[in-house]
Amino acid sequence: MTEKSSYTIDVQVETRFVPDQSKPGDNRYVFAYTVTLRNAGKMPARLLGRHWMITDANGKVEEVTGDGVVGEQPWMRPGDDFEYTSGAVLETPVGTMGGSYRMLADDGTEFEAPIPTFTLSIPRTLH
Repeated sequence: MTEKSSYTIDVQVETRFVPDQSKPGDNRYVFAYTVTLRNAGKMPARLLGRHWMITDANGKVEEVTGDGVVGEQPWMRPGDDFEYTSGAVLETPVGTMGGSYRMLADDGTEFEAPIPTFTLSIPRTLH
């Protein structure tokens, strides 16, 4: 079955290390991430909430849930994009994030939009 579902949100993430807010000597590594959501389905939908699993290189897992993203609960028609930037603080120079968004379609259907796991990592210099 290759037909797109009525309920499809594509999620793309770009990350960057924020050195001016990080303090490696204190095990504080700050990362920014920009998420672009696209309603690739056939039904308008609102983002109600988020669920993140943030894991550092020591295996420490932080679970984050909440309403909306950056104080908003965007409503997207089919083909609409919504982009936002947020951040995460790790105790290690490498980690991962992933999770899902809780969505509500205009027909009353609630569905999850998966956030593919992505890596947070400070830039490396190869010698």
